[in-house]
Amino acid sequence: MKTMKRAVPATIAIATAALLMLSAMLTIAVAQDGQQSTPNSAATSTAESGVSQGVSHTEWYTLEVDGSKQWRDSAIDLRAGAQVKITAEGTVTYAKGNQFGPEGIPRTIKDVIHEYAVPNGAHGELIGRLGSGDAAETFEVGISATYTAPVAGRLFLGINQSARDAESASGVFQVKIELLNAGLSTPDAAQVGGPPETAVPAITPRLLDLIPRRVTDQKHSPGDSVNILIVGTGAEVVKAFTSAQWVEVDGSVESSVLGGVIDTIEKKDYLTMPMSTLYLFGRPQDYGFAHAEPVRVVMSRNHLRAWKSPYKVDGRPLWCVAATHDIGFERDQRNNRVTHKIDPAIDGEREFVNQTLSGTGLVAARGHVVPTHPVTEAKTATGGEFHSDGRILILVLKGSGAKD
Repeated sequence: MKTMKRAVPATIAIATAALLMLSAMLTIAVAQDGQQSTPNSAATSTAESGVSQGVSHTEWYTLEVDGSKQWRDSAIDLRAGAQVKITAEGTVTYAKGNQFGPEGIPRTIKDVIHEYAVPNGAHGELIGRLGSGDAAETFEVGISATYTAPVAGRLFLGINQSARDAESASGVFQVKIELLNAGLSTPDAAQVGGPPETAVPAITPRLLDLIPRRVTDQKHSPGDSVNILIVGTGAEVVKAFTSAQWVEVDGSVESSVLGGVIDTIEKKDYLTMPMSTLYLFGRPQDYGFAHAEPVRVVMSRNHLRAWKSPYKVDGRPLWCVAATHDIGFERDQRNNRVTHKIDPAIDGEREFVNQTLSGTGLVAARGHVVPTHPVTEAKTATGGEFHSDGRILILVLKGSGAKD
């Protein structure tokens, strides 16, 4: 009997300890489950789950976009192929009394020259962006839009306005983001900004030796460096650049003037100001593309020229690109006239092309290569100096099946 009396307290103690341990384990499990239910929601956002017609399970998030801010981080990371539906309401007011909803203010002649993030979008319209850098893809949202992410990236929301507009703005848009499709399940679908860097074996040292290192002007004076090679048909090249919000430039001053007048009448941005003609393989560029804010297009723009080479890679054309960034004006040392001044650090423009095109989801593979006798320091045909690490960017576009 004494033994039994001594055993009871010990048994109770063991049972009590076991219950406390089980309780702690359950508390941890519940806490962990709560953390996993809204993995992408921001601290100031509300995340819920619901059932949508045609979708067995839909996640949605709500947040506010402040009119006095340029961009709002949604804290939602999208995989390639992910689809979201964005709807908005609310009003924002500018100092001059303009009050508007997420659809923005109808465009006027004054909006032709501006500093808005989305070309030809309404002033004050709700917009989106995949990624945070200058090369990030922007798109219109308005009151409602469905967006499919071409590559993985963080979703941002903002207002199509200038920094000056934001300084005097008040009010917010209330935004709801529904995740309709989580995106592709492949490892590459989680690769932010496009495919990972990899070697492109088809671009051999022998092929690189056949490509001129620099382009020339009409008097055969050496100029810009060939710093990008693209594999794809002409149609695929044009699609990649236009999808990345580059525009094909005018081919002459006459077409430039006419295009500018027409765009002004139609209240559109004029971004297609022509660029000078340069030569490679004994002929002018096949394409010229530009990417710029309209208010700065005269003196500052990202731009490039592209030539179809006589060579093919895996049966597809190889394109040679010379890309530079105009940052102002300088004296043309050939004739003492005024010409564009390029950013001497030309590798920045090479990587801007890399980021914008890779962000479209149309690039199958990309990488860098150092050719024999790389160009690291030189002058343009107009006398401006530039420098580089000498690497050439290789972009292999996804095939469309169409022949060039």
